[in-house]
Amino acid sequence: MNQLLSSLHPNPGWAGSSTIDSSDSTAVAGQTNTSDTVGKHCILELYACNQERLNDEAFLRTAITDAAKRAGATLLHLVTHHFEPQGVTGLALLAESHISIHTWPESGYAAVDVFTCGDHTMPERACQVLIEALEAGDHKLTSFRRETPTAIAGAQREPALAA
Repeated sequence: MNQLLSSLHPNPGWAGSSTIDSSDSTAVAGQTNTSDTVGKHCILELYACNQERLNDEAFLRTAITDAAKRAGATLLHLVTHHFEPQGVTGLALLAESHISIHTWPESGYAAVDVFTCGDHTMPERACQVLIEALEAGDHKLTSFRRETPTAIAGAQREPALAA
């Protein structure tokens, strides 16, 4: 069965999507010519958070699961690790990509990464869940579109043959 990459990663349809033309002298050096937007990536910095929640692995597992659901994503697997004396790292594998969190309870800080593909997901909603769940006193959210390089946008994809 052949599939186009664009059928695997539908364009989420965000307004203002742009294409870089490599022949354009104003294009940034080293950037690849791109077309379809395949997803949205959010980088979230959380400050002045509830320190107990930042160090509670079970609480964070629930918060990450809730965040994935709220974003409209499909949670495939969730792995977390509690560090001694403090701190938790969590990674949610999504059908649409991932959510990760790294916490520093002693500083009231968490670093979050949410990347989703598809037109049915909204990673900002996942971020909002985590802001509220961790009772962040302040936060910084940076989001950007991930784009498909033109060279692979129309490429045929076939399943790997079993060895």
